[in-house]
Amino acid sequence: MFADAPLAARIDRSEARLCADIAASVQARHPESAPFVLPISGGLAVYAGRASPTNKVIGLGFDGPLDLDALQTIEARWRERNEPVRIELSILADATIAPALSERGYRLHGFENVLARRVTPDHSAMAAGVTVETLRDEDLPAWIDIAVTAFQNLDGTGSVADDAMPREELERVLRDFGEVPGFTRYLARIDGQPVGEAALRIDGDLAQVAGAGTLPAFRGRGVQKALLQQRLADARAAGCDLAVVTTAPGTRSQDNVMRRGFVLLYTRAVLLKRWDG
Repeated sequence: MFADAPLAARIDRSEARLCADIAASVQARHPESAPFVLPISGGLAVYAGRASPTNKVIGLGFDGPLDLDALQTIEARWRERNEPVRIELSILADATIAPALSERGYRLHGFENVLARRVTPDHSAMAAGVTVETLRDEDLPAWIDIAVTAFQNLDGTGSVADDAMPREELERVLRDFGEVPGFTRYLARIDGQPVGEAALRIDGDLAQVAGAGTLPAFRGRGVQKALLQQRLADARAAGCDLAVVTTAPGTRSQDNVMRRGFVLLYTRAVLLKRWDG
């Protein structure tokens, strides 16, 4: 699969819409967080609350150079909240944007890889003893607990930027995710015990494969494979033609999805502008 700028724009703008929908969910649940969404250069700048992982600028730079006036407005809004501006910039965006950001004091924080595969039938068997189900309301606490525990106990592989959050903040963010339109959450069990979680969002004919985690004691037993199989089957049933996932470079997560047919399309540079000098 070849990634050109139009395909990258389709994917990045889909994520921008996801972030905007999360901000709307936060507005409904936590209006005191004062979330907002601002357009910039074909993308969106989304603020969803203090230290939220969805506070980012994404999808910009596919229609031309950077709108410096819009960026100045965004920076002022973020600075009022003492929140660093985070820009996730595709390497396929306009080539003048990265130097312009560097001149404004943005610094490289890390990278993330965007991978995709066509949504086609998968007839392989799930790992023995692993079952996957759509999340029931009564299982939400278990889903959140697994997601937070998995995030706070990464497998130590690859290049992962330090984006640590307190447990209570992560729990709040995960609850907000569940209110986003098109979002489905999954729980994996081994012998009836909840051990893994994942999510899927359908955005038109694009399937966003997101948020998978397994409790450390149960890793290596096919949980992630089973969760991915179920999400791809549901994406196909929903009429999606493409499934997309974002991982940190060189991680076991990237290896897992590549084993299931995902290919690396492009990389995003994560750039930060801080206000502490």
